[in-house]
Amino acid sequence: MGFTSPWHWAIVAVVVIILFGSKKLPEAARGLGRSLRIFKSEVKEMQNDGKSDADTTTAQQPAAPAQLPSPAPVVQPNSEAQHDAKSA
Repeated sequence: MGFTSPWHWAIVAVVVIILFGSKKLPEAARGLGRSLRIFKSEVKEMQNDGKSDADTTTAQQPAAPAQLPSPAPVVQPNSEAQHDAKSA
């Protein structure tokens, strides 16, 4: 039969009620519902932010060509004479 038979679910429900108590279950369900609502609203907001950012950047200005960074200056090791002249 498997785990999906009605008797299995009834036993699981009884165990959950015994473990958590009948007073804490409604509070837990409310907390879970609030968390899911917040999660859904954040996911929608992230999707809308991604769409609006992509739409505005492509519509307002074309993509600029990538520029390579300028090469770093080559630093010569100082000799002791140059070091002494700088410190004096």
